[in-house]
Amino acid sequence: MQPGRILLSCAVLVALAIPARAAPDEDLLGKAAGYPVGKPANWFYDESVRVGSFSRLDSFLPYYTLQKATSPLQLQTAAGNPKLSYRFDKQTWSLDDFLDHQRVTGLLVIKDGQILAERYQYDRTAADRLVSHSMAKSIVSLAIGMALAENKIASLDDTVARYVPDLAGNPYGETTIRNILRMASGVPFKEVYDGNDDNATFNRIRLTRDSVTALRAFPTREVEQGTQFNYASDQTVVLMLVLRAVTGTTLSEYLTPRLWQAMGAEADATWIKTRDGTETGSGSFNAILRDYGRLGILLANDGSAGGKQIVPKDYLLDATDWHRQPEAFRPQKATPYFGYGYQFWLFPGEKRRFALLGVYGQSIFVDPELKLVLVITAAAKNASVGKEPFARERDALWRGIVARYGSW
Repeated sequence: MQPGRILLSCAVLVALAIPARAAPDEDLLGKAAGYPVGKPANWFYDESVRVGSFSRLDSFLPYYTLQKATSPLQLQTAAGNPKLSYRFDKQTWSLDDFLDHQRVTGLLVIKDGQILAERYQYDRTAADRLVSHSMAKSIVSLAIGMALAENKIASLDDTVARYVPDLAGNPYGETTIRNILRMASGVPFKEVYDGNDDNATFNRIRLTRDSVTALRAFPTREVEQGTQFNYASDQTVVLMLVLRAVTGTTLSEYLTPRLWQAMGAEADATWIKTRDGTETGSGSFNAILRDYGRLGILLANDGSAGGKQIVPKDYLLDATDWHRQPEAFRPQKATPYFGYGYQFWLFPGEKRRFALLGVYGQSIFVDPELKLVLVITAAAKNASVGKEPFARERDALWRGIVARYGSW
């Protein structure tokens, strides 16, 4: 055998002897069983089926489909291999270190419409539809902006009951659409994802009865509307009912030509539907990682795609610029860190940066000035990632990527 072939054979043997990099907690997440899919009763809380369920939700729950574009927006890969790094816990880490530390199923970085990095773990691929969780709330907000521009909604300062008479006399019905968008109805609602909170109660009623009955189960207002941020998924359902009433169709059908196809999606998306025929709304949207990236590109371009204004620009600015929010909804006021716009999370700092966030680590971060997008899908340990290092390290990663191309 020639020396070169001997060296090549040795190299192959060494490579085969090196085990593939293990993803965090892959055994707990069901690797040995092929990352199984859960059932309606356990998919949200049982971590042994979390990875499978979060990428196959529409395999066991009913759904609507948002059909892909006939001419998808092409995503080119940037030349070279940009080294992206960040500081966390007094050390410098790489993009791959972040994946080694956190339960990330997919990660995508886009700059100026080009892919800088794309990663998958836990045997997930570019073809998997990954669940949005509450990132879906921001999509509902975009639909409100479109309906407003089409004069289907006369004013955001109209009360909900003008469009949904079944909620008349209920505090949600007597709240303005604008205050619902800001999660500021003033109705007390506890959402901590322990299976015993108000969100669980709301969902049980909604799944066995209907959305209006579930909303009317919360009949009191604790503080004046528009004065205090209180995150409550049922308020997004209120917006869903407004949209169903003014469009006369499902949200999925409404958004298919206006958003999904208009932005150039390459794959169908799905949205889980409930007993009364409405989409979940507050969550359960499913799309491939690159289409989440395309959504991020659309938002980074202030709602414009293909030379057309897809999302009304002024509405999007109202939704995502903290300078346009009342004091109570600005960063470090609405929460100790984030501000809150129209179903979007707003970063602190003078420049406009915002996020779509969902439980267990789902996220799309957008910097319009830098045309920078970071998409992360995940199967974190806790629904509220603030209970673990995930949120802090994710923020450090985003700040590191921003610093690579600009300044905070």
